[in-house]
Amino acid sequence: MAVYVDDMRARYGRLVMCHMLADTTDELIAMADRIGVARKWLQNAGTAHEHFDIALSKRALAVAAGAQEITWREAGKMIRERRIGDRTKGSDNG
Repeated sequence: MAVYVDDMRARYGRLVMCHMLADTTDELIAMADRIGVARKWLQNAGTAHEHFDIALSKRALAVAAGAQEITWREAGKMIRERRIGDRTKGSDNG
């Protein structure tokens, strides 16, 4: 289980943002709490694309707290794999 930060660099006003995602919601929320990101900023809660958009200053704190650095392509692959896993879980009912 882990928390990840990607290398995306998107401008939001004066800030430069990236994504923070995790293997589980609990891990994601725990890291957000630890680095001072408000829970209200959680994006796409409960979906395969659940993540926080965080400023690079928060990214540095996350890495210092143990988050793994990944590329934005790796983040996209993780999200695609989650979507496939979600679809597979839904087909187990029949």
